[in-house]
Amino acid sequence: MPALHDPLMIVTDLDGSLLDHHTYSWQPAGPWLARLKSAGIPVTICSSKTAAEIEPLQRELDIFGMPFIAENGAVVKWQQQPGSPAVQQPGKSYDVLCETLRQLREQEGFKFTGFADVTAKEVAEWTGLTLRDAAQAKMREGSESVIWRDTPERFSAFQQALAAQQLDLVQGGRFWHVMNQGCSKGAALAWLLTHYPRSASGRWITIGLGDGPNDAPMLEKVDYAVVVKGYSKNPVVLERQENVFYSAGFGPEGWSEGLTHFIT
Repeated sequence: MPALHDPLMIVTDLDGSLLDHHTYSWQPAGPWLARLKSAGIPVTICSSKTAAEIEPLQRELDIFGMPFIAENGAVVKWQQQPGSPAVQQPGKSYDVLCETLRQLREQEGFKFTGFADVTAKEVAEWTGLTLRDAAQAKMREGSESVIWRDTPERFSAFQQALAAQQLDLVQGGRFWHVMNQGCSKGAALAWLLTHYPRSASGRWITIGLGDGPNDAPMLEKVDYAVVVKGYSKNPVVLERQENVFYSAGFGPEGWSEGLTHFIT
């Protein structure tokens, strides 16, 4: 088991993991966040949220400047120096992606609603976010969040039509996310660990925490995986069996439970 003096990096999902699924509260994880900060251990957010949402939260959590993965792996950023972030954002831009979706809807008659189709007020109603936070959720760079409003049969056709445009459909906690093919939390983490400055010992020991199916690619890549008990109808399915812990608690309580299990 790793210890606080080891070269640890914590890689964490937000909604339903570090943040409570219903209230977005992180306070139950506060004691562990303080321990990690005191030990100089980076906490890397790995979320479906946008960079515009993550950066204020980093300030609130007192981890600003640490690397983060946004939009389920579509965007990776960290501050190499003030005003000069390192960025990885492959594939179609958000505007091109939304135009592709618009064309598919017109040509094939698919019924779905994306963030680009609605106001911040409607996003706030869907999510329970404040109007300000909902506006930040609409500031997307490399993926689109959609609500599927068509039949299950048409859903398969939608996936095929997206694949023909080099796009994937990834399930999150509340929405489906349309992304460039090859983008995932796992692929983004692999890129980050290749490009982010190495620890003094030469290699980061990673502990990943997540509660949804979209977290599985990230949880497969880390050294130690915490599956936080969640509310998704579809469970987190991992191929790995070693160094995996399933929490009994939800959200930040389960998050803290996982770190207590793995860190001596």
